[in-house]
Amino acid sequence: MRRYETFVIIDPDTTQEQREPVLERVRELITQHDGFLVFEDVWGDRKLAYEIKKKARGFYIRFDYCGQALLVNEIERFFRIDDRALKYMTVVLDKDVDLEKVKEEKAAAESQRESEPAPQNTPQEPESAAQETPPEPESADSSPEQAAEKQEEEKVEPEPQVEEEAKASDTTDPAETTTPVEKKEEA
Repeated sequence: MRRYETFVIIDPDTTQEQREPVLERVRELITQHDGFLVFEDVWGDRKLAYEIKKKARGFYIRFDYCGQALLVNEIERFFRIDDRALKYMTVVLDKDVDLEKVKEEKAAAESQRESEPAPQNTPQEPESAAQETPPEPESADSSPEQAAEKQEEEKVEPEPQVEEEAKASDTTDPAETTTPVEKKEEA
């Protein structure tokens, strides 16, 4: 059994109710052909790199599943027939996959996702004055001009690259230098 990944771009003008039968048909095909749907990833509406059937946007969906070549042929045949599918592409992720190991990985990922605590909306505690760092005290004899000079001293200016390029051009072979072309006078 192999592991595949199929991307499909569905017409963005279709509604959620019109898209759902396409997704359901792919799920049915996977179960009918003794496949295993690992993950269904809905990316949503995105801009296309180029227009497809005069559409600038598309609704992206990724199916990650295990199955045989016959299953891939059926899924792609369905996408060729259905007008809602603008483009599709199937890629082999693994040529020899252990189905039990994939099922264990999926179960572990789902249990980890469920065990993560949901973010709670707790009121923010007011920040105490002890947590804040006090500003540095300015000495009485320092003026705004001196403070500006300190900031300028702290700034590190990068060396201009022009000097490096000039140095590199000085090391070139003198034979490589060109001489100006003389103009010929017309009679």
